[in-house]
Amino acid sequence: MSVQAILNEKGRRVVTVDPQAMMHEAVRLLHENHIGAVVVVKPGDQVAGLLTERDVVAAMAKFGAGCLQQPVAELMWSKVHSCTEDMSINDIMEIMNDRRARHLPVESNGRLVGIVSIGDAVRHHIRAIESEAEQIKAYIAG
Repeated sequence: MSVQAILNEKGRRVVTVDPQAMMHEAVRLLHENHIGAVVVVKPGDQVAGLLTERDVVAAMAKFGAGCLQQPVAELMWSKVHSCTEDMSINDIMEIMNDRRARHLPVESNGRLVGIVSIGDAVRHHIRAIESEAEQIKAYIAG
């Protein structure tokens, strides 16, 4: 199964924020959308960074509540690891594990086209394993 299959099922909507937006705006987006990360994008849907709940907590611990008045660009994770739609679930799980990343923006031709989370990857991986087990049972029974 590929990243494209995940996006086809869950949709391609991505909550994004401008690098110059204030942190309190990004935190509001995280809360209102019940998500763990927002993708920071430059014009042309180019990924500039990622801001996660972990980043917000780290900023609060380091700078206090004043960090909420800072631009997202100052506190985001700019070394973003992304993936493409043709990558397999095993590929993205390996990246997520190696990089300790819970979210991967999906890019095509340098543009943001979606996002996958570790939950998406695990859910689809389990589904594939269950399907394979059912096929094996059917083969043995048949």
